[in-house]
Amino acid sequence: MIEKFLNEEQDPKAVEKIYMRLTDLLTTGEEIIYIAVQKKPIVNLFPDCIALTSKRVLFFTPANLGLSIKFVDFVWKDIVDVYTKEEIIGAIFSVKTTNGAEMGVDYLPKVQARKLYQYAQERKESEREARRLRDLEDKRAESGAMQFEHAAQLSSQQPVTPVAPIPQQQEPVHIPEAATAPIAQAPKPDELTEKLKKLRMLFDNGLISQEEYNHKKLDLLNDL
Repeated sequence: MIEKFLNEEQDPKAVEKIYMRLTDLLTTGEEIIYIAVQKKPIVNLFPDCIALTSKRVLFFTPANLGLSIKFVDFVWKDIVDVYTKEEIIGAIFSVKTTNGAEMGVDYLPKVQARKLYQYAQERKESEREARRLRDLEDKRAESGAMQFEHAAQLSSQQPVTPVAPIPQQQEPVHIPEAATAPIAQAPKPDELTEKLKKLRMLFDNGLISQEEYNHKKLDLLNDL
């Protein structure tokens, strides 16, 4: 399983330890891309390692004389830049995050540092494109919401044409002959009260409209 991570003469024992540790750390859909191992010029018993996955960069440092391994990881979306610097002995690979933090490993074999840089740049490009697509989707969603809100405002500002009430069918109202006489006498107060009550009853029962009620009521009051 680890043979594909030994193409640039990585230390097999170090890669095996890092690989076993990585298998416990990988999340769903996360894949290991590359593993680089530090090669110190004199004593290289407990080398630092760097692992690139499809989701993050992990820096491993042995502790307790190699009995345990500490690690720090950064997801790709938080990495703003990657660097590699070749020196007389080996090379340095480091990353810089959005909050200004920097992490690196020195004394890497130059070919491994170049591979780290190459793969890291590819992942950064992929993350940059994914971020661009997310921004476009956010802008489209925001634009759609603004257009919808604008349309709602225009709709609320449109004048509302009142709908004329549908005339209700009325039962024939019997009007006394005295009311149709050419010269109507003013009704007495008791008679007026009775007529107003009857008129109100017709309105409450839906036999006449509000307009008819108001008109007839006004006629009765004008006869006073």
